[in-house]
Amino acid sequence: MTTYYLSVQDMSKAKGPDPELSFEGIGPEKLAADIAEAMRSDSLFQRWRAKQPDPDEVDPSLGVTDASASAKGELSNDRNDVQLTTSLPMRIVKHRLNLLIGSSWQLRDTR
Repeated sequence: MTTYYLSVQDMSKAKGPDPELSFEGIGPEKLAADIAEAMRSDSLFQRWRAKQPDPDEVDPSLGVTDASASAKGELSNDRNDVQLTTSLPMRIVKHRLNLLIGSSWQLRDTR
């Protein structure tokens, strides 16, 4: 298991490029819940995959999940912090985060 320490400076900009797949909440707790769900379930991946020009050509390994993934969010100083614990590799985490919140997140640390 790896713990990813993420931060989002401006929650109003925490939107993915596709509104139908994007995060639609307020606050770090809701963000953490949505991130954890995106890691535990392949729902976000399947919705994204269906929107691709040739869904059958999408690498199925991008749909891997971690049923035990967990995330905790909190407001810290001037940023929103999310601590994500998962067995998923960074390439999967990054893909799902980019779908949910675009490039508005920053990886601060891993353990």
